[in-house]
Amino acid sequence: MDVNTFLGQMGAAMAIGLAAVGSALGVVEAGVSAAGAWSRDAKAGKPLRFLYIVLVSAPITQTLYGFLVASQMPGKLQEFAAVGAVIPGGMLLGLGIAAGLGEFLSAWMQGRIGAAGCRMLSDADGKGFALIIIAVGIAETVGIFTLVFVSMLLGSVKVAG
Repeated sequence: MDVNTFLGQMGAAMAIGLAAVGSALGVVEAGVSAAGAWSRDAKAGKPLRFLYIVLVSAPITQTLYGFLVASQMPGKLQEFAAVGAVIPGGMLLGLGIAAGLGEFLSAWMQGRIGAAGCRMLSDADGKGFALIIIAVGIAETVGIFTLVFVSMLLGSVKVAG
């Protein structure tokens, strides 16, 4: 395997790997906060709110977005290899890192917003859920934009000639 192929494959790995780590961090942060909110609610004799699960699960989608970017890269590698052209390994690595970091940060920040939302919902007796969902959605939009923009850039990577 040549260096450019390796770099291209690393780009795919970085896209999915970083996205998954961000999702895991976001889920853990929101999940820990949800557990604390459930504990406070239970001690206060309040019903345990399912709404917290929505906030805990929100960061998972960025792993999917990272996978969608990563799944485009083998086709690019094959496209260049099929005609014997030099694979733009550095570019694919850069796009993979960009996608991975965008998804990583989107998921992690979404988890932080979800964590704060769990605390707020517990303190406010369930009021304000729509506002938290809007804030979570804004963080999700960063992940969606990352997926779309990196996919567009990958689409523009073509064999010359």
